[in-house]
Amino acid sequence: MKYYIVIPAHNEQDLIGLTLQSLVSQTVLPSKVVVVNDNSTDKTEEVVLSFAKENPYISVVNKTSDAIHMPGSKVIQAFQKGFETLDSDYDIIVKIDGDLIFPPNYFETIIKHFESDPKIGMVGGFCYIDKNGEWILENLTDKDHIRGALKAYRKETYQQIGGLKPAMGWDTVDELLCKYYDWKIVTDESLHVKHLKPTGANYNKTARYKQGEAFYTLGYGFWITAIASAKLAMMKKKPFLFLDYIKGFMKAKSAKTPLLVTPEQAKFIRNYRLQKMKQKLI
Repeated sequence: MKYYIVIPAHNEQDLIGLTLQSLVSQTVLPSKVVVVNDNSTDKTEEVVLSFAKENPYISVVNKTSDAIHMPGSKVIQAFQKGFETLDSDYDIIVKIDGDLIFPPNYFETIIKHFESDPKIGMVGGFCYIDKNGEWILENLTDKDHIRGALKAYRKETYQQIGGLKPAMGWDTVDELLCKYYDWKIVTDESLHVKHLKPTGANYNKTARYKQGEAFYTLGYGFWITAIASAKLAMMKKKPFLFLDYIKGFMKAKSAKTPLLVTPEQAKFIRNYRLQKMKQKLI
């Protein structure tokens, strides 16, 4: 199976080389790697070009955008720009961040999962962060969720879910739509990926409300949002974030912000979320 990778990158000169080195060291190499240099003011492009010289399947695309780092929209717009430069001769499309180090067998293992069952639509490993010299699991989500930093999609799945949405919540709605269309999602705990910059390290202040807005646009409704907000705030060990999330939800509701899903999909998502919550209580 052929896989293509798109890497949105903004000021990653210190880390993108480590990511690319781990990609060119894979036991099964990618057919194409596009790095989208998104408004970088450092030497990100130069680092990528030095890899592209030795590895012709690596290319760089330059993009201009706002310097403010807002979760979701900026990164997916950059991904989209890279994706548009690719042909359709792939089996798996991968979106990764430019601050990861993959084990050499990562993509070989991902491909094996996809080959094992035609109903598997998404596959991913787990992100680990450095804490006092020890690599520990970056514990922000459930074990059955694939982190936005390392998403791999079967081509047919990617097309059926309508690609990636340029909004916060894109890395949740993709999985919910996978479930809606009856695709399986596989997370492989044996695949440890080093995440060199903890999630959200660069988000600005207004991003705090974006999470609540994302819950609204996923069609969660108030009560599921309240439970999800409380859980996330506790996981981040910042209980006051709960209020920011609720404020964000209410702001989106009063502004009648468009949903990322159809009414039918939103209903499916609410039922699915409630079912998952009940399972955890039993």
